Amino acid sequence: MARKPVPPSEDRLMRSALAYLDRYGSSEANLRQVLVRKLRRLAMQLGTDPSDYMPLIDPVVARCVRAGLIDDKAYAEARIASERRKGRSARRIGMGLAAKGVDADLIERLMHDERSGDDLSAACIAARKKRIGPWRRSDADFAIRQKEIAALCRAGFSVGLSRRVIEAPSIASLMEDVEDASDVGTGFGGWMAAGDDHFGDET
Repeated sequence: MARKPVPPSEDRLMRSALAYLDRYGSSEANLRQVLVRKLRRLAMQLGTDPSDYMPLIDPVVARCVRAGLIDDKAYAEARIASERRKGRSARRIGMGLAAKGVDADLIERLMHDERSGDDLSAACIAARKKRIGPWRRSDADFAIRQKEIAALCRAGFSVGLSRRVIEAPSIASLMEDVEDASDVGTGFGGWMAAGDDHFGDET
């Protein structure tokens, strides 16, 4: 027999927050949304108004902040590093952080940091994983190269950078370009800029 739901309290909500943070990294805004969704589901089960429970959220989030369990800067830095290792573009990373409620100025500042990596290095990682560009196992005609360029553009890289990676004569020459780019610190490139420099949004 299913256990009857119990009305939420600050302590119960805190336990839910801790359980979530034990499994996932989170920004302050994202944790708020997680708790809002939980309270709405619980209110539906209880047949009550979810707005009755929303005042519980601020104290819980504040306790998490004071305890150092959520720190938007640390969260964003960790996510940037993780996403760069996966070959993600600055544009895609920035949009992902914004969707998690991280402040735009903080994203901008962190992505400008030379430690955040650069799009050329990330595009090379993406191309290597997809085995396209100089990592492909066979020759490619114009149509195949265009498809490969489009694949990188869909991942958030600019047309020019995608073409540079896909049309590189060799892996060695591309790695030299990566080293040069790292020396001058070409990190961010404006993840919020809209224009014709991309084929489309990432999928």
